[in-house]
Amino acid sequence: MKLVSWNVNGIRSIHKKGTLAELVRTMKPDVLCLQETKAQEHQSEVDFPEYEEYWNSSKGRKGYAGTAIFSKVQPLSLIFGFPDEILKKFHLKDGYGDPNEEGRVIAAEYEHFFLVTVYTPNSKGDLSRLSLRYKHWDPAFLEFCKLLEQTKPVVFCGDLNVAHTPDDLANPKANEGEHGYTKEEREGIVAIIDAGFVDSFRLFTKGNGHYTWWSHFANARARNIGWRIDYFFVSRALRSRVKAARIHADFGGSDHCPISLDIDL
Repeated sequence: MKLVSWNVNGIRSIHKKGTLAELVRTMKPDVLCLQETKAQEHQSEVDFPEYEEYWNSSKGRKGYAGTAIFSKVQPLSLIFGFPDEILKKFHLKDGYGDPNEEGRVIAAEYEHFFLVTVYTPNSKGDLSRLSLRYKHWDPAFLEFCKLLEQTKPVVFCGDLNVAHTPDDLANPKANEGEHGYTKEEREGIVAIIDAGFVDSFRLFTKGNGHYTWWSHFANARARNIGWRIDYFFVSRALRSRVKAARIHADFGGSDHCPISLDIDL
């Protein structure tokens, strides 16, 4: 089974550029997970007949955030956002609003596993949303995945808006303490790994130079001055079933590139 995840930074824009159709045509994913769709479903002209579409769009701010799953296999069930038990426990709303209303999470249940796509809130350049990330969102998301895992193994993917280790960004020293590379944000990844989830890309590829996001400034992408902030994590029970995990830096159109996971299910 081939799974693909991509922060498209606006599905309408990337569809007009033709790169989304190119990805579907060349990579032929069984399931395509998208983040930062920035659209309601009725606003999208995307139509891939082989795929069923499942959208979680921002309810308050239009043209903001949002996730979608395009799947050849019909899920057994779907969860949009966090369930009430998670919301009551973690109190996600902050001065920017309620991230659970921003269309950031979809979980799809398949026969042998759950697949979750996530667009994690950015902690902001002035770190004004870091407290939300560290104290509320990150623990809420991990608890949600652990809750699903009580029933079936979990694969989760998406833009986690954090580089985990110095190997995951081109200039770690210069960015120490900056948003996306704070101690608090990185601890969120440590907690995920401590809970038994496996960073699939690092099963196959070590070292630096492998990035999924590049700034628009200073020709960063051409110079490969980037960050690896998009991930596929799998439950420990699925580790031996992961056959490949790749970054597809050749796909343009967004400031992120797609990532893929080949898994034997």
